[in-house]
Formats: sequence, C-alpha cells, structure tokens
Amino acid sequence: MTATPRRGTPAPALRRRLQSAPAEKDRTDSKVRMAVTLEEAPWLGWILLKALLRFAFMVANNLVAIPSYICYVIILQPLRVLDSKRFWYIEGIMYKWLLGMVASWGWYAGYTVMEWGEDIKAISKDEAMMLVNHQATGDVCTLMMCLQDKGLVVAEMMWLMDHIFKYTNFGIVSLIHGDFFIRQGRSYRDQQLLLLKKHLENYYRSRGRKWIVLFPEGGFLRKRRETSQAFAKKNNLPFLTHVTLPRCGATKIILSTLVARQENGSPAGGDAKQLGSKSKGLQWIIDTTIAYPKAEPIDIQTWILGYRKPTVTHVHYRIFPIKDVPLEIDDLTNWLYQRFIEKEDLLSHFYETGAFPPSKGQKEAVSREMTLSNMWIFLIQSFAFLSGYMWYNILQYFYHYLF
Repeated sequence: MTATPRRGTPAPALRRRLQSAPAEKDRTDSKVRMAVTLEEAPWLGWILLKALLRFAFMVANNLVAIPSYICYVIILQPLRVLDSKRFWYIEGIMYKWLLGMVASWGWYAGYTVMEWGEDIKAISKDEAMMLVNHQATGDVCTLMMCLQDKGLVVAEMMWLMDHIFKYTNFGIVSLIHGDFFIRQGRSYRDQQLLLLKKHLENYYRSRGRKWIVLFPEGGFLRKRRETSQAFAKKNNLPFLTHVTLPRCGATKIILSTLVARQENGSPAGGDAKQLGSKSKGLQWIIDTTIAYPKAEPIDIQTWILGYRKPTVTHVHYRIFPIKDVPLEIDDLTNWLYQRFIEKEDLLSHFYETGAFPPSKGQKEAVSREMTLSNMWIFLIQSFAFLSGYMWYNILQYFYHYLF
C-alpha cells in the first residue's frame, strides 16, 4: 500500500526540485552578473582610459600654466612699483584665465551649469559679496565656471577658502592673487577673524578687488549637518536638512570692513569720500544656492577625472541691496539664518520638482544655460602651453650661460 503524502507536505520529487531551485537561481544570477560585467567591460575600460588621459592633461596643464603665471608676475614687478593698479589688473586677467582652465575640465566632461533667479551680470561692475551653500569641493569649480561669463568678476574676485587649499597645486596662485585661507575650529576662530580683517584692509582695495566669495556654513554639509541640527534643537531654531545654520563671524568682519558708511553710520549706498580708491564699498549681497541632481554633489576628483556621467548643476541667485542688510551682530545673525532657511526651502522644492520655484512676482521660473566659448578655452590653453615653452627655453638659456 503506497503512503499518501500529508496535505501541505511536498512529495520527494517536488522537494528535490524546490531544494535545487535556489542553487539554480544563484547560478543563473551569477551568469547574468558575469554577462553584464563582460558587456560593461569596454565601457569601464573607456572610462578608465579617459580618466587617465584627463589626469595626464591636467598635470601637463598645471606644469606649464602655473609656473608661467609665476614667471610673468616676477617679470612684471617693476610695473607693480610704477603702476600698481595696472599690475594687479594684468595679474587678475591671468588669474581669470587660470580659473577658466579649471572650468574647462568640467565643461568638456559634460558638467554644465543652469542658472536661476536674478541675473547677476547686471551688477558685475559693482562691489558684491556672494554667500554660498557648501556641499563638496566641486562647489568652488562650479563657481569658477559660471562666473567666467560675468565680465571681469573672476579677475577682481577674492575667495575665502579652507586653509588646506593653500597646500594644493593652486595654492601659490591664490597666495599671490590675495585670497584668504581660513583655519576652521573653535580654538582658531577669534584669531582668524582678526587676521581676516587685517587681510581685507591690506589687500582688498589695494589690489582692485570688487567681489568676495564666502561659504558661511564653515564646512561641507555632510560634516556639519549633525552638529548644526543639534545646535538648532538646543536653541529652538528650524531643523535644516539640505543646508546648515551659517556662522556669522566672517560675514560681520567683511561687512564692517568693506561697507562704506555715511556720517550717521548707515551704509553709504554709493558715495564714500573717505575711501582713497573712491570705491562705493560693497553694494550687494548675492545669496547663491547650488543644487545637484538627486542631491549628489560633484567633488574635485570627479571634476578632474570626469568618470561621472554628464551632469547639470543648478545655481540660484537672489540679490539684496546692502542697505537692506543689518550690520549689528544680532540682527545680522537673524538675517543670515533667514537666508539659509530660504535656501532649505529652495533646495526642497528643487529635489522634489527638478527646478527652482519662480522668483517673487513671477508666475514661472526661468532658467538660463551658462556656456563657455570653446574658442576662448582653446586660446587660453594654447597661450599657457606656448608660455611654458617660452619660459623653459629662457630658463634653459640662462642656466647654460651661467653654468
């Protein structure tokens, strides 16, 4: 008499099939993964080769462009004594070209920029401070790119950067240009603010600077978010996810040093007779918000090697007249907090919809595609390599002549 399997218990043959199914599925998945890997191998190989070629070009570019810049600055020192204004104008043009070369690395990798909000070209000849949210090292490269078509802004700009950038290949250029390297940390804060004030007084106007770039958050979003949220909770402030609460010390120093004052102490708004350069002082604050698709920022390694797929970075501008910005520390702190709360709203809207909301008074948001001239990039790159060749021959001649 044959035993009948109990209901719910698989027959032996069925059990064997069920037991072998996972093994067969694993083998099938393994074959699929292997096939996908083999299919992707040429593409991955091309990405690696392209990254190596880009890196090689970047090294060659730096080896000719940066030493050439230094040699030109040295040879022009007599002009600095005779006509300081003209010297720093020429230096600023070369500085803009160098930043244009950095921008071109991202441009040719397909890392472009879409601009939103107010058009800052309209104030490119005035003095302004940019307040920018900070997510990764690529933020600086993005600004180098999108400001290239704003007249002489890049040539007349001063950057406030983390002190670690001083030790990069571009550090010597920034030191000559007069950028300020700020050391982070509570123990350094008061000293750094004093050094910043002295630096602005000594170099900002004497070198013809008109724009200054500041990242008020004091570090990358991923590093500061948790601390900022804890501070917000402790002080009953809004809980921010896409930005952090800004630090106000550097902003206060910049405004107190660079804003022209009337006799009653309020912002001059144009006429500043006490400034030898006849500058009107800072006239605008540009609240700048950088957004990356899917909140995935680009770092400097990606910018150089270009292994990430083409990406459009979105930059939103909002302009505030300096007369509308409070200068007292408490009011200024509240004003800055409000700007970053607005940034949080802007970024939330962007990540949900893929676009920034329309500006106040507009029914529809309008974006502008930022472009670089390929011919201009070719010319400045050619000038860099020709200059490197020229200086190499000059130095080689003197070396053989002397030794």
